[in-house]
Amino acid sequence: MSVGGSDWKNFKEVDIIRFATRILVIQVATVALVVAICTGIFAVLMMDQMKTEAEHTALSIGRSVASNPQIREEVALDTQTGANPSAEELADGDIQAVAQAANERTGALFVVITDGLGIRLSHPDEERLGEQVSTSFEAAMRGEETMAWETGTLGASARAKVPIFAPDSSVPVGEVSVGFERDSVYSRLPMFLAALALISVLGILIGVGVAMGMRRRWERVTLGLQPEELVTLVQNQTAVIDGIDEGVLALSPNGTIGVHNEQAQSMIGAGPMSGRTLKELGLDLGLDGVVLHGQHPETVAHNGRILYLDFHPVRRGDQDLGYVVTIRDRTDIIELSERLDSVRTMTHALRAQRHEFANRIHTATGLIDAGRVHDAAEFLGDISRNGGQSHPLIGSAHLNEAFLSSFLSTASISASEKGVSLRINSDTLILGTVKDPEDVATILGNLINNAIDAAVAGEAPRWIELTLMDDADTLVISVADSGPGIPEGVDVFATATQIGDSEDNERTHGHGIGLKLCRALARSHGGDVWVIDRGTEDGAVFGVKLPGVME
Repeated sequence: MSVGGSDWKNFKEVDIIRFATRILVIQVATVALVVAICTGIFAVLMMDQMKTEAEHTALSIGRSVASNPQIREEVALDTQTGANPSAEELADGDIQAVAQAANERTGALFVVITDGLGIRLSHPDEERLGEQVSTSFEAAMRGEETMAWETGTLGASARAKVPIFAPDSSVPVGEVSVGFERDSVYSRLPMFLAALALISVLGILIGVGVAMGMRRRWERVTLGLQPEELVTLVQNQTAVIDGIDEGVLALSPNGTIGVHNEQAQSMIGAGPMSGRTLKELGLDLGLDGVVLHGQHPETVAHNGRILYLDFHPVRRGDQDLGYVVTIRDRTDIIELSERLDSVRTMTHALRAQRHEFANRIHTATGLIDAGRVHDAAEFLGDISRNGGQSHPLIGSAHLNEAFLSSFLSTASISASEKGVSLRINSDTLILGTVKDPEDVATILGNLINNAIDAAVAGEAPRWIELTLMDDADTLVISVADSGPGIPEGVDVFATATQIGDSEDNERTHGHGIGLKLCRALARSHGGDVWVIDRGTEDGAVFGVKLPGVME
């Protein structure tokens, strides 16, 4: 069965109305439930407050009666003498008169006065006079005041019990018990409940009005789209920008960020990004113009990371809609590559030393086979004293740190194979021990490799000189070479795409991403890599400061 366009439109409208109505019903039900809960809590609190007020009123009345000098004197006399008068005598006595007057004046259910044995000396029902009270009077006889909701001969009531002390004494000789019946305690409750009901109805009406306004707002904002269609839109957007490992930025024509995914925010290391420009996010100042003018930077250094950016302009017909920028984090890959280069250099040096050692063993074996045992013993003794392997590192005696010594020894072998001598300056002084060898090897190895390439490009003699010092946990290094230096206007920390992608630039002092990575890695430790002297005639000098790598 087919459905026409008008039928489908009516179906959508009905479905939207039903959904909006369901939301309205849920909102109204929620408001009604909240109002009902609040009303119940308020009613319970109001009842408790009324009960507390009645108890405190009873306590005040009891204190007033108990402090009456006449009552204190007569109750003390009755308790001390044990007179035990009859009900008729009590009905005509002064105690009953005082109690009845207080009862009529305050509207209490009862004002009962007892002696030390709990015998009623006053009571609204004269037939109860002379009898013992039905509730406990022990607290009063201990001199304590009490308030409670109890049930006695006159029914349940909120009551207070106050001890009566003998004249000029703190000895309890009786008690005054004052109570208010339940109906009088809650006499104001209907009025409060009526006001509370009116407020509740008003709250529900306000909630209904707000819910209806929200429904109209919903329909206007969604442009009549069904919830299922909205879900599909969200799923598609999530699949596009969050379903990939790369960061994605959507830039408007004026360069502000409209949409981004979590990967982009994590790579850039910024807070909320929407509505901000690339420059405001702290990216390289040249990047903003590069992207918006249609160029294509391959690498960007930002917050100690190497990012590859790719972008595509978005247009619909003649309308410019902005740009989509894809960000790839290649820091780990490049850093691993640099470290593998260091490992490759050390492996090559170890292979050369192994070959040298094998040659010495063959020499010793040949001397023994030739019967020159004495010469062979001297040769082996020389190897035992000086080591079985040698390296061309000049000034190695100035460096006692094990890792740096072994690393530079292997680096000197690679330099020597290219006709470059590696030497340690006599000012070198290392007292600590390297605790972060990987990062130190990455930075120092890159600088040495760049210096070797620069020295090879220069005139003989070709050399590299290193000065190493430490201060507490900080390692400071200077690397000088005999190369042609760094021309003015050339930024060796820029990427190849930013200074001209040529082999010469990549070979001379790391005009690619090597030095940029070294600087980013050093700054991640709180240090830096910088050019001390461009040395256009005598060779360049680089400085390195690495806090936190020594112990």
